[in-house]
Parts: sequence; structure tokens; C-alpha cells
Amino acid sequence: MAKKEKSMEEILDEEKATQVVQTEAATAEKKAKKSQKRWYIVHTYSGHENKVKVNLEKRIEYMNMGEKIFRVEVPQKTVTQLKGGKKQEKEEKIFPGYVLVEMIMDEDSWYVVRHTAGVTKFVGSAKRPIPARDSEIKKIINRSTSTTQKIELDVKPGDKVRIISGPFADFVADIIEVYPDKSKLRANVSIFGRETPVELEYKQISKL
Repeated sequence: MAKKEKSMEEILDEEKATQVVQTEAATAEKKAKKSQKRWYIVHTYSGHENKVKVNLEKRIEYMNMGEKIFRVEVPQKTVTQLKGGKKQEKEEKIFPGYVLVEMIMDEDSWYVVRHTAGVTKFVGSAKRPIPARDSEIKKIINRSTSTTQKIELDVKPGDKVRIISGPFADFVADIIEVYPDKSKLRANVSIFGRETPVELEYKQISKL
């Protein structure tokens, strides 16, 4: 008995059904991959964070790893400095020595990141890097978009400064200690012939 040939409509229906199955399979694969995508924290040599970012992005492109390694971020914040009466803006790293990498972790992607020049290790055990929590990453990224003001003064213990605001305005003070990380200092102020130590913020003084 001769085999009945398929009609054009039947052939088109079969092709359409195959395309649907392939599309559904591809969508399911993408969803599966997306669920495996996590942020990892990579430790680098101090001062090499931006170099690691550039080197890793080049390796991702060269080694066709764009489907497994998605983003490389160096968390930074904009700091406005007041130095010598002038405002200057610069970028400061939030976590010196660390880089964030969004990726699907497997042997290949691990190898590409781990063997990038400047990378020392993943945060976690040597064999099993630990993904960061999404809530932690959100906090870091939010900090990266913030701008803070930092006042810098070229002063040191023994220098004399004039107080320009606060209860001791117009007094001359002798600096005892300087706390650059807090933009504060301790100084002696002569009140009724007696040396009195006071704590001042940088914005409260001016150099003589």
C-alpha cells in the first residue's frame, strides 16, 4: 500500500508546531539561566579594581562569555571636596580591593574571572564562591549613586587657625590633633587666659 504523501498544509502545520516547541524550549532555557544568575564579590589587588574591570570585560568579549558573565562593577561614590576654598569632585571607591561580578557560576565562567590579571580570589571558599545577597547588592548600588561632601584642609598639629563660626567665632586656636576621616580637629582656645581644648569641624575654621 502506497504511503500517502503529506499535504502542504500538514507540512506547514508540523513546521509551525516544531517552531513553537523550539521557542518554548529556548524560553525555558533562558528562564533557567536567569534563575542561576547571581552577583559574586571578587577580591583584587589594592588599586587594581578598575584594571580588573577592564581586563575582565575584554576577556568576556574575547572568550565569548557574554551569556554567562553579564556585568562587572566597581562600587564608587562621588565625593565633593572643599580644598583651599575650591570645590572639586572625585570618585572614591566604596570597597577598595573588591569588584562585583554578575554571572552564572560554572567551571568556565569561574576560570575566566579567577584567572583575570589582578584577581586574587572569590569571596567564599576556594572551591565554592558564595553569591552575595540581592539586598546587599542593592544597598551597595544605592550607595554608588549617592554624593557626599568631604572637606579637606592642609593643617597639622601645631598650626594656628581662626574659628569662623560657633560659640568661639573670631578666636584663634592652636591645633592639637587632626581627624581627617571625620573632617574634625581638636584645638586649644585661650579663654580668660586659660587654654581650653575644643573640638571643631573643618568648616568652622580658616587657615591664618
